Amino acid sequence: MNTQVFDVPSFRALQSSTATSSASVKNTDLGPLPEWNLTDLYPAMDSPVLESDFVQIERETKTFVDQYKGKLEAIARGPNATVDLANAIRAYEAIDDRLGRILSYSGLVYASDTSDAKHTKFYGDTQDRATTISSDLLFFTLELNRIDDGVLDKAAAMAPLAHYKPWLSDIRSEKPYQLDDKLEQVFLEKSITGSGAWNRLFDETMSDLRFTFDGEEMTLEAVLDKFQDKDGEIRRKASDSLAATFKKNLRTFTLITNTLAKDKEISDRWRGFTDVADSRHLSNRVEREVVEALVSAVQEAYPRLSHRYYTLKAKWFGVEQLNHWDRNAPLPMMDQKTIPWTEARDTVLGAYGDFSPRMAAIAKDFFDKHWIDAPVRPGKAPGAFAHPTVPSAHPYVLVNYLGKPRDVMTLAHELGHGVHQVLAAPNGSLMAPTPLTLAETASVFGEMLTFRRLLDQTTDASARKIMLASKVEDMINTVVRQIAFYTFERRVHLARRKGELTSDEICAIWLGVQQESLGPAIKIGEGYETFWTYIPHFIHSPFYVYAYAFGDCLVNSLYAVYENASDGFAERYFAMLSAGGTKHHSELLQPFGLDARDPAFWQVGLSLIERMIVELEGME
Repeated sequence: MNTQVFDVPSFRALQSSTATSSASVKNTDLGPLPEWNLTDLYPAMDSPVLESDFVQIERETKTFVDQYKGKLEAIARGPNATVDLANAIRAYEAIDDRLGRILSYSGLVYASDTSDAKHTKFYGDTQDRATTISSDLLFFTLELNRIDDGVLDKAAAMAPLAHYKPWLSDIRSEKPYQLDDKLEQVFLEKSITGSGAWNRLFDETMSDLRFTFDGEEMTLEAVLDKFQDKDGEIRRKASDSLAATFKKNLRTFTLITNTLAKDKEISDRWRGFTDVADSRHLSNRVEREVVEALVSAVQEAYPRLSHRYYTLKAKWFGVEQLNHWDRNAPLPMMDQKTIPWTEARDTVLGAYGDFSPRMAAIAKDFFDKHWIDAPVRPGKAPGAFAHPTVPSAHPYVLVNYLGKPRDVMTLAHELGHGVHQVLAAPNGSLMAPTPLTLAETASVFGEMLTFRRLLDQTTDASARKIMLASKVEDMINTVVRQIAFYTFERRVHLARRKGELTSDEICAIWLGVQQESLGPAIKIGEGYETFWTYIPHFIHSPFYVYAYAFGDCLVNSLYAVYENASDGFAERYFAMLSAGGTKHHSELLQPFGLDARDPAFWQVGLSLIERMIVELEGME
């Protein structure tokens, strides 16, 4: 099944420290902040409507199994193959959509307050029940993949089955790694007590952690926010606070990491994946060589990008080296004004509207119809995400808004996801989901539109310098830092294949990668070796992180096309987003004259960051 629970919080949000405690900013400074209305999905956790839907799904699943299990080969060779197979997929998709609605609701409720015991139980019980249904339906894609290629291709060449040809192509790509039915069922059912349980342990452990700062017990988000304070001593104390708590819990995080890495190795070995990241590349529908070209290009650019920028930033701070807690520190000349919610909304909608009134109209629905949850609350999931839910409903956006410039960019980022998800929804629940490599395109493009609008409106040289520097930092966090994270994951997973890793070994891998990517202008101090522990993507979505770099470089190339030939660009752009998961990245980029398989493609995106750094150097 393609049902999704909820997206893990945005890495960039966590790295930029957009979430914090409600005490950090007065609500009166921000104005009224919207909270999402989940009744569009279900009235409540104990709603009779939700239970009725679950019962109906279970009944429809039984009927579906009775009608199709063990019979797809015969149906595919029958006289009405294209119609009968299309009807089967429609029935499967209808169950997927309805079950996805329940899973989406439970995931969003859980994200609203992960510390609430009722939310946790509801989330866990829903997952258990949904896994049973998915286990019963597992036969469907497995049997489809056992149909002879020639037979299935003949049926899919004609309507109505031709509509599902992209989805069939996707599941066929997984055929070489498919196990027999019983093994697949065991893998699925054991995931509840296996990887799923360890993921949940990470979430609940992280939610329960408290960090001592000046005698006060704070959440992770509250301490992360201190890294944005203008006072360097406060930033140092924040780093020490994080390190102290991470060290106390290092055994737990090491055990979780070791277990999940081994769990993945077992799965990869049984399925026949040769490289630790191949399963991610497959799910992203991207070739390994394309990712390797991206990684190589970014690593080669470290000296021209991160090393060069942090040297410049250290100069602004009047030092030869920046302490690691000053990496994302506000610039000395930066104004720390609070941006009210209404101003953030108008800024993003204005930028979207300049590009296309259609884009702004879609984004406006998120504000007008309570599809956004913005306030910081105890127990609320940190960072930010956009959840597509299901095509029969609509997406939701979670942010932790504190009125900082980066919060505005995070809002623009997540609304880009939201617009993408709305446009892709008509493809249906099986073909609306977009591979991660392209899922970041709309979000990063939305950020770029917002940044460019603000920059164009800025005439003051100092303000322009601050904006450029902030954007460069965000792009380094999105490109350089995420490739460093990907490198860290690779080294951990490869080392785990030789045996269980100690905490010290994982910390050493982390420090090595960080020193390579950050460069000599960043002084890595004691305690930073533990900072790998709180990155959720390492736990929830191994090797996800290169998608951010992929998306950022892709958008930089797209934006260059937009600037040079804006006529007709919006129509091509919306066509790309509306395709959802129905087309390969090469097909989607072709109308723009772009090819991710060309090594020069990545240099276009990286050169944009370098040009911004050169411009900043010229402002000295």
